[in-house]
Amino acid sequence: MARRASSRPNPGIILGVAAAIAVAVFAGKSMLGKKSASFGDVPVLKIEDLLENGNSLRGNEYVVEGRIDEKLQWTADRGQLVSLRVETPGGDEFIGIEIPPDFNRLNIDTQQKYAFRVKFRQGGIAVASGVNRL
Repeated sequence: MARRASSRPNPGIILGVAAAIAVAVFAGKSMLGKKSASFGDVPVLKIEDLLENGNSLRGNEYVVEGRIDEKLQWTADRGQLVSLRVETPGGDEFIGIEIPPDFNRLNIDTQQKYAFRVKFRQGGIAVASGVNRL
């Protein structure tokens, strides 16, 4: 009597497929888990322009990225003011950013990296219109 071929799947193939699925899931999570610092087509703030004449930036929106150095002031009705440490080729610079009360639900932590979409008002004061933790 003739022997039939085994209909069981090869254990090596099963392990290979399981490993491939695990790698695909891990790669997908790492790609999707990274937060983007971009806020669409908003230009990145040039620190030199701010230091030269911050008042000339009023009415414009920019993206600035850095690490929260210190929380300077917080009130529930007026929001908070933070000091952002921005790395530049000439060394670190500090920018004061006013975060309106609309963002009170966010827990802004010191020594954490953030990207802010800021709009400059009279006097060259940066006011956050968007916040992303990096």
